[in-house]
Amino acid sequence: MYAYIRGKLAHKDFDFVVVEAAGLGYEIWVSAQTLAALPPVGSEVKIFLYQVVKEDELALYGFGSAQEKQMFIKLISISGIGPKVALSILSGLNVSALSTAILTGDVKLLAKVKGIGKKTAERIILELKESVGEDAVLLSAASVGVSGGGAVDTVCADALEALESMGLSRSDAYDKVLKARETTDNVAEIVRSVLKGWHTR
Repeated sequence: MYAYIRGKLAHKDFDFVVVEAAGLGYEIWVSAQTLAALPPVGSEVKIFLYQVVKEDELALYGFGSAQEKQMFIKLISISGIGPKVALSILSGLNVSALSTAILTGDVKLLAKVKGIGKKTAERIILELKESVGEDAVLLSAASVGVSGGGAVDTVCADALEALESMGLSRSDAYDKVLKARETTDNVAEIVRSVLKGWHTR
């Protein structure tokens, strides 16, 4: 399995690029988001890769960021969503907008993406809300300016695990955990704060 490729951008088309590395030209399918972010032809690029191997297909899909690649992998894990449809979704919505739509249950926004109907949009939200919520916790926690490095992630993760054992889903609790985390690094205090707010809703 390829992780990424670094080489010269030899060609750009409307839905794929060719990257030359070690004398070979690699044809890579990309989203509109990645294509728009690439530099001019002839520049050196680094593109994250995902290889699809099937009886009737051997293809490389490329992404401008590790986050986009991970979202692609999540999407193709859903029954009925293949690589081309997943790439179409990522062309219509960047990772941040797509994550927000999933977390907020915005069926209408997802259904506007080419190739996605209401039923597929609902299935994406149902199947990915939990995992996208967990990713959002880690990304947001990493940007909170308290404590150092992994300590922030650990505190948030412990609080979420405790809340989950009490019946709250991570996707429902993550934003409340991050809010409480801004004022304390005590897991018990974070849990009490979230529960207090939850019971007074």
